[in-house]
Amino acid sequence: MTILDNDAATGAGPDLIKDTTTQTFVQDVIEESKRQPVLIDFWAPWCGPCKQLTPIIEKAVRAAKGKVKLVKMNIDDHPAIPGQMGIQSIPAVIAFVNGQPADGFMGAQPESQINAFIDKLTKGMPGGDADLIAEAEAHLAEGDAATAAEIYAEVLAQDSTSVPAMAGLARCYVVAGSLEQAKQTLAMVPEAKRNDAAVAAAQSMLDLAEQAQSVGPVAELEQKVAANPLDHQARYDLAIALNAKNARGDAANHLLEIVRRDRKWNEDGARKQLLQFFEAWGGEDEATVDARKRLSTILFS
Repeated sequence: MTILDNDAATGAGPDLIKDTTTQTFVQDVIEESKRQPVLIDFWAPWCGPCKQLTPIIEKAVRAAKGKVKLVKMNIDDHPAIPGQMGIQSIPAVIAFVNGQPADGFMGAQPESQINAFIDKLTKGMPGGDADLIAEAEAHLAEGDAATAAEIYAEVLAQDSTSVPAMAGLARCYVVAGSLEQAKQTLAMVPEAKRNDAAVAAAQSMLDLAEQAQSVGPVAELEQKVAANPLDHQARYDLAIALNAKNARGDAANHLLEIVRRDRKWNEDGARKQLLQFFEAWGGEDEATVDARKRLSTILFS
């Protein structure tokens, strides 16, 4: 189940620390290590040094803030993987990077050595949270809201005050049509941060999605505009509906056409709606850049 499937998941997410099994090892360790280093901690309930190591290594992993993950495997319940890897004593910690074992250590270690081990493993890596946010943004831009939501939630699991992650998760919910979840997520943003650009963009997306619910089907609105090109309200509503379908270029075209034909219509409503589109899409979005240029040409020609 993804974050977007889970109504109770607002503001929560997968931790950097988890247990694995023989069946999930490939996904949890091999595949995940292609995103960032993963430590696999082999342990057993009867192992005293394992109990010493666990809180120390968990603290160090959390302090790394997304640069590294910790996966734990109980060798009594799942002996196959440690057997294949030649693990003969525990605790044993193996670091995987890019799908391959890269480093490791045996036995309980002091906190300073665990931190040094992680520092060495992640040396040269950019900051965890910033990179995760950028990765989530890339997934969302490609239309993969589910993966983006998982990453934003992962950031929130480590830093529940991350405004970019809250805003990003809200946008994911809007894309998925979970508008109530988006509202709940934005409600978590502190009052002092409500004017943050990322929050404003998410709020605009939510407002537009709610607006789109009341304007009618695209096909019906297209018929109205085709029958009467001067029906600015139908054209305006069509722009709202098209934006909800992520047809940004077409949505902008209709609002620009209203501005071109009648700048003062609805108290400059078409231009104001375009500006809300720009805020929701982001200043660097291709549709924003193109429509902003065309709007300037119409207004100042």
